Amino acid sequence: MSHILIVEDEAVIRSALRRLLERNGYQVSEAGAVQDAVEQYKLADFDLIITDLRLPGAPGTDIISHADSVPVLVMTSYASLKSAVESMKMGAVDYIAKPFDHDEMLMSVERILKEKALERENQALKSQISRDYPLNGMIGECDAMQVLFRNINKVAPTDSTVLVLGESGTGKELVARAVHDQSLRAEGPLISVNCAAIPETLIESELFGHEKGAFTGANANRKGLVEAADGGTLFLDEIGELPLEAQARLLRLLQEKEVRRVGSVQSKTVDVRLVAATHRNLKHLAKDGRFREDLYYRLHVVELKLPPLRERGADVEKLARELLNRTTRRMAKQEMAFSREAIDAINQYSWPGNVRELENAIERAVILCESQVIPPDLLALDLHSEPPYQLDDDVPLPSPRHTVKHEEVPDPAEDLSLEDYFQRFVLEHQEQMTETELAQKLGISRKCLWERRQRLGIPRKKNASR
Repeated sequence: MSHILIVEDEAVIRSALRRLLERNGYQVSEAGAVQDAVEQYKLADFDLIITDLRLPGAPGTDIISHADSVPVLVMTSYASLKSAVESMKMGAVDYIAKPFDHDEMLMSVERILKEKALERENQALKSQISRDYPLNGMIGECDAMQVLFRNINKVAPTDSTVLVLGESGTGKELVARAVHDQSLRAEGPLISVNCAAIPETLIESELFGHEKGAFTGANANRKGLVEAADGGTLFLDEIGELPLEAQARLLRLLQEKEVRRVGSVQSKTVDVRLVAATHRNLKHLAKDGRFREDLYYRLHVVELKLPPLRERGADVEKLARELLNRTTRRMAKQEMAFSREAIDAINQYSWPGNVRELENAIERAVILCESQVIPPDLLALDLHSEPPYQLDDDVPLPSPRHTVKHEEVPDPAEDLSLEDYFQRFVLEHQEQMTETELAQKLGISRKCLWERRQRLGIPRKKNASR
């Protein structure tokens, strides 16, 4: 039951308002002046204070400074705009004119109490999330994740450029969101761009915008994603995929804080913080001339490293249970749990696809499971396979847009990334297999095979069978 304090010097009005509120289920206390209310009660114990504006000794708005976070509804016989504005400026949640309509008073009280309850609920939820998952819901108790959290807290309040490193699927975008949300730009936009998902011919226009007539199909002026991020944060995922021409424009953005649309002769000043991410070794790419060295050093101001899931120890099981709870809630399923055997499988598996693979495995299991306990077979984990790759900072990785020649096929004895393995397998077998057979062996669709060929620059043999 909500507890309401009435501060009104006229006994008739005070009594009538008390009876009205009590008839509608509210607990009511009363006082005749601000001083009486402050001396008689602990104001923080109330859910709402209703006070007259004109009171003996001090105006009703004086109680606002004593009420802390308790909402104050001001009653006034002078229903002028000026008195209402002054009351609101001093912190009143709302005002109501006397003589008031009973229904109007009850509606105002109900609305204010609902808003206050919702605010308390949101604060409690935020506190719980902040306690359990201190950074945007990211879960991690291992040493590497704790170091990451501390570094995010240090760099977020600054405007420094951040480079996030980690294997695919480790959650680099979550890190970018955490940096943004804890920065002074949190109220501004966060624009996320996957550089690998935009065709090379369009990426400059997408990022920097274009003028009408700049190229075929440019029928109108268009603002780019960099301009859209003005006042906020621009997150460029897979920045190693960015063509050299676009890299030059990005370098100018970092140096001059200016952006020039494709086809324009004028530059525009923008205020953008850049967070970039990659799973590639940009330093080696720069040495090989496939990434601008000056841009690399501009990006490499603060480096945040995300550990692969296989190196996070007990985090894997905790993360799996949390992802299971989120998945069942999202799918409106009954609460589920892993069997002991499923937990053992989760802990033993190397998770080459990292958190993304874990999330997909759990979603598949939730969909297929016919009980509340998930067995290991529904996770479809191959516990006998070796991890397909390990990142090695000393081994240069091939450029995704660089055409691979036959003599560039990696030695089978070397540690291979997924893309290196894809290149080697396709080059070694495309003369003996059709596209359908290649796709089946790789466990992907023909469309996916074609897309990866385009992205990695592996042309089909002209005489290849369909």
